[in-house]
Amino acid sequence: MTSIFSFSARALNGESIELSRFEDQVLLVVNVASECGFTPQYHDLEALYREYVERGFAVLGFPCDQFGNQEPGSADEIADFCSRNYGVTFPMFQKIDVNGPQAHPLFTWLKSEKAGVLGSQNIKWNFTKFLLGRDGKVLNRYGSMTKPPALRSDIEKALASRP
Repeated sequence: MTSIFSFSARALNGESIELSRFEDQVLLVVNVASECGFTPQYHDLEALYREYVERGFAVLGFPCDQFGNQEPGSADEIADFCSRNYGVTFPMFQKIDVNGPQAHPLFTWLKSEKAGVLGSQNIKWNFTKFLLGRDGKVLNRYGSMTKPPALRSDIEKALASRP
């Protein structure tokens, strides 16, 4: 598979979503969790989404419970939490694994495209972010400590370029 557009995932409501629906958009793919110290990043992710959505940008949130059981809720509980606490309107998907033998194929591909610190492929914690260009290819990977507003210039650059 050569781009994110080759994958599909289930939305929180159970609908199967072909990620090709996001073709020609700049994407920020994030593994998220509701009970993590980084959970307030939902606010900034939503702000980025609202700021850039009209220019062809989307945030794709993938809940993950692999790090300290910080995403214990059901799909309905996750949707309610995100909406009620952070006003999340960007696309959210069903809970997945990002590491190990049950890792979602999308995250297996993302990690192979852009390794983390010291060449590690594994995702270390919640709120790891992957920025993808309009062509569906990975441009950059950011750790949990990188706050979403710090990505603005990279997002702007990606939005300005055409495949």
